[in-house]
Amino acid sequence: MDALRSIRTLEQDKIDIVNQLLLPHTIQYVQIQSIEQAYDAIKSMKIRGAPAIGALASLSIATSLSRAIQATPRPDFLASPSLLEAYIAPQLDYLFTARPTAVNLGAATRRLAKFLSQAVTAHQQQPEPRTPDADAAIAIAKDLIAEAKLIGGEDRAQNITMSKLGGDWLHKRIGGSEKYLNVLTVCNTGSLATSGYGTALGFITYLHEQGLLERAYYTQTAPYHQGSRLTALELHTLAIPSTMICDTMVGSLFQHKPIHAVVVGADRIARNGDTANKIGTYNAAVLAARHKIAFIVVAPTSTVDLSITDGSGIPIEHRPPLEACLVRGALHPATYDASGNKVQAQVLITPSAVGETEGGVYNPSFDVTPAELITAIVTEKYVAVKREGEAGFDLVREAKEAE
Repeated sequence: MDALRSIRTLEQDKIDIVNQLLLPHTIQYVQIQSIEQAYDAIKSMKIRGAPAIGALASLSIATSLSRAIQATPRPDFLASPSLLEAYIAPQLDYLFTARPTAVNLGAATRRLAKFLSQAVTAHQQQPEPRTPDADAAIAIAKDLIAEAKLIGGEDRAQNITMSKLGGDWLHKRIGGSEKYLNVLTVCNTGSLATSGYGTALGFITYLHEQGLLERAYYTQTAPYHQGSRLTALELHTLAIPSTMICDTMVGSLFQHKPIHAVVVGADRIARNGDTANKIGTYNAAVLAARHKIAFIVVAPTSTVDLSITDGSGIPIEHRPPLEACLVRGALHPATYDASGNKVQAQVLITPSAVGETEGGVYNPSFDVTPAELITAIVTEKYVAVKREGEAGFDLVREAKEAE
């Protein structure tokens, strides 16, 4: 069975996303018809995963502009390049605020803002007689649409490349003779978190496709349970042998099973390799170091933020306290509605006061794993490892050497 896609564009100027809050029991596609709806989908976690939300933000800009061009009459902001920039720049800033830890979202919005600014400047610097303002605005808008769609579509090819690079590197690292590898992952990093194939889950998929994987283990990843809801669904859909564990079982797993690597994605990677990822990643890294298990981060170069020296500069999103007190899922035994869908419910698992009392819940969405605990960082351009005697990575050097 084919993997689920987080975003689909079946028709021109139409974006559908899988509502990941209802997975795995109900597959519901939600149409995104505006930039505001894209913001809400990202903020509410109907769509999640750094690459996927960057793609959705870009595509929402593309569809908004495309509809504006086709409208009769056209909106005022298409009267000139400067008016176009004055309208789009705040929209990009607005989208970025939906989830600021995910660097791909910022990378996408900054890339589009820079593209737009350069195009507007180029028009203003044209010698007379220059292209009429209205014609130039339409041309720039069309070019911006193409750039936004490029951002939305280039992720999958990068994921396939980095998965092969990382999988081959791990197989070689353990001598190339071990055929059946056991790998642990955290959160969800497959097609549902990206534009296709996945980062860390793509790495696992590649090992499976090459006949090198014995079993994939994955944590439930509370409180949103991206592992037990989403990674479980993807692994079962792809028929990859897998075992779920509770977040608190990682140490026991390492004590009793031969685990060859922990493979995780990333929401932001600092210049020295410090990595922000889903909460619980740091716990797994500490335990992996204790058991001398390779800890591998898999992410596109767009996730590497060379402007940040180390992890202390990464903003960490904190989710509403109540979210940590709730569990969502299908009723058991199964109950079905009139459409044949499993009835789902959201239940409170704590005393009511816990989520309502100031300081009653500590609920960061991410933690930061120090570079010293990371064995390798895999991107579509390189596999970075620390040089002997170094505690961190030099990702500026890696980027230059990969050029």
